[in-house]
Amino acid sequence: QVQLVESGGGLVQPGGSLRLSCAASGFPLDYKAIGWFRQAPGKEREAVSCIRTSDSLTYYADSVKGRFTISRDNAKNTVYLQMNSLKPEDPAVYYCAANTQYYSDYLFLQYEYDDWGQGTQVTVSS
Repeated sequence: QVQLVESGGGLVQPGGSLRLSCAASGFPLDYKAIGWFRQAPGKEREAVSCIRTSDSLTYYADSVKGRFTISRDNAKNTVYLQMNSLKPEDPAVYYCAANTQYYSDYLFLQYEYDDWGQGTQVTVSS
């Protein structure tokens, strides 16, 4: 089972940046995709950005395209989410999740992810 630990959340002013990290541990490290999801109070959890490990295919929600970038460091077993130009609608608990079962073209489907981290809070406020 993959264990995922998120870090990097915090308070930032509108227009600011944060980089979230998702460190994966456990054996075997055979995840097919890693995704970042978020859930704001009173809202459903939504996919933010995901990456397929076989070919680095990525997915971005329309609301974050051009502002967020997902990347991975295989040597560190870590996936990052660089968040720039943060907006008042971005605050949420951000979760990292792994699909350890199969490769998929539909990276944004939450039910395909079977391991989840505990989440990290992102707050955008002046």
